[in-house]
Parts: sequence; C-alpha cells; structure tokens
Amino acid sequence: MKKIVIKLGTGILSAGRGNIRTDRMEEWAKSIATLSAQGIETIIVSSGAVGLGMGKLGIEERPKDLSLLRACASIGQCLLMNAWSQSLEKAGLIASQVLLTREDFESRKRSQKVEETLCTLLKQKVVPVVNENDSVSDEEIKFGDNDVLSALLASIGKADFLIILSTATGLMTHPTSGTLIPFVAEITPSIEAMAKGTHSATAVGGMVTKIEAAKIACGSGCAVFIGSGEQPAELSSIINGRNVQGTFFAPTGLELSERKKWVAFFPTPKGSLTIDIGAEEAIIEKGGSLLAIGISKIEGDFEKADVVEIKNQQEQIIARGITRFSKHELLGLQGKQNEEILALFPGKNRPEVIHRDHLAPLQSEKS
Repeated sequence: MKKIVIKLGTGILSAGRGNIRTDRMEEWAKSIATLSAQGIETIIVSSGAVGLGMGKLGIEERPKDLSLLRACASIGQCLLMNAWSQSLEKAGLIASQVLLTREDFESRKRSQKVEETLCTLLKQKVVPVVNENDSVSDEEIKFGDNDVLSALLASIGKADFLIILSTATGLMTHPTSGTLIPFVAEITPSIEAMAKGTHSATAVGGMVTKIEAAKIACGSGCAVFIGSGEQPAELSSIINGRNVQGTFFAPTGLELSERKKWVAFFPTPKGSLTIDIGAEEAIIEKGGSLLAIGISKIEGDFEKADVVEIKNQQEQIIARGITRFSKHELLGLQGKQNEEILALFPGKNRPEVIHRDHLAPLQSEKS
C-alpha cells in the first residue's frame, strides 16, 4: 500500500459546537507519521468547518440561509485548519490546506491540476488537508459532502485505500436494530437500500453518501473501509486488516487476482464448507467454481453473500469464498446436481454455490 485517503466526519472531530477534539487529531497525526515512516502517503479529507463556525456564532441548527452558512464555513475553516496544523506539527509533519469544489473535477484539465498539486505536496512529505470550499459555493453547501469528495480524490490520486470514519460503526442491516455487515463484495441495490441519511444538526450525508463514495472509489480500484473514528489508535489496525469493527468494500476496478486478495484475507468467515477430493481438485488445480454436489459438511451460521472457509477432507482450509446461498438453503442442496438446484431456485441464473470469480484459493495453506 502506497497511498491512502482518510475522511473524517464532523461528529468525531467536534467536541460540541465551537469546540474541536484536538486529542483525537493528535492521535491521528501520530498514526499518519507512523505510516509516513513506512512509505505510505496520506491525504486527509476533514469535515467540521460549518459546525465549528456555528458554534462560534451561537447557532444551534444548520442555517438554511446560504449566506449565513457560507459565513459559518469561513469562520470554522480557520479554526479547523489551525488545529490540524498544530496537531500534525507535533507529530513532525507539515500540513497544507486544499479547498475544492465539484467544479474542480468537471474537466480533465482541472482535475489534473488537483492531482499535480497533491502529488507535489506528498513528495515533499507534506500532509494535504482537504475540505470543500463551502465559503464560496452555494451548490456545495446545499448538496455537497466530503464523503464523495474523498472518493473523487482517491480516484484521481490513484489511492489504494479510502478510509471513511465517522460516528457510524459501519453499514448495518438496519439503522437502529440491525447487525454490522463486515464485508461487501459488490454494492448491489439491496446494499444501497440499507443506507439511511443522517439526522445530525451539523452534518450532511450519512450512510447514503458513504455508500455512494464507496461505489466511486471501488470502481476505481480503491478499497474502502467505513467505520467509527472514535478510537484513532485503530488506524494502523484498519490499514493492516486486523480485527476492527467496520465494513470493508472490495475494489471492483482491480484485476480479478487483486480482488480475490480481499476475499481471502480481510473479511471474517461466517462458516465453513467441507468438500470432497473432486471439488478440491476443481478449485485448486483447475480454478473452478464450488458446486453443491461436492460439499460434504456445512458448519457455522451464514447468509447469502457471506464469506465462508472451504476445507478439504483433512480439515485444512484451502480457500475462502462468497457464498450464493444461505446455510439454510445449502442444507437442502448437498449432493444435488446443477439442474436440480436451478429447478429449486428458478430465480437464480447460475447453480454454483461459490462462483470462481468470488473464490480465493489459499495456496499457503494447501499441504
């Protein structure tokens, strides 16, 4: 990994209107300095200007008057940038301010200028701190959000990883009573339907814009993590794919072999499928898909689109993959031929339990 973009939301930067969490900023700065020492370049996309400005003016609700909103952004941006500059300086880093609008991405020529500026700053070991230029752009204040901005930056900057941190734990099956979805292989309409907007008095966007950002970044070959930023010390764990709460989104713009790395190493498996020797040969030696007829044992509690481990008859883990059937469905499919499966599930256009495009052999564990 050579370059990452970190987007930080208003909720985790604000310590109440007009105040800022400099303690968290300093922790992130330390983590970024550690990454820099490892040769990883970092771009920060920081929200919070409007909320800080509101606090200084004693305004409780996000103004609907655009001129007043621009004034809040202008006041807050000074406070925000000063805090970042001081925090990064304590970690031995130099900060720079970059203010952008959607117009800066409208033409290839302008977006190239943005890319050139960022690349030059990074080469000089400077950390760009980017925000929307809300103080001059009505459209950006009314419709814009830093989630999408961070994805556009990740795309033009050819970043390897986009990390979106806010007060949200990640993508949930239901916004209030659901469970966390740890890994998304593909952003489908059903995934988008789970996202809900924010009700914050100072922020815009919510999970809807985060999913939109993930679509942009993933389509450009950039992996995405959406999770909580309330524990800044976990930044290195996110980078290394360790056990952190949040949702990883696999990059779809990468070559197949690169996409499979995410299936193999990042998500936590929800169950396991033990297969016979014929199925093992088909997967490991021929690069084939996993069929129901080759499954001898099903363990765990998983749903459709969850990641599962695949074991051989010696109980060795030989692969991981994204299942197209839930455990409940698979229990009735063991030993069945493809034609029987299609007859039982007429809505499915393929009979594979795990298609080879979503199956990652773990060669290091084959013995």
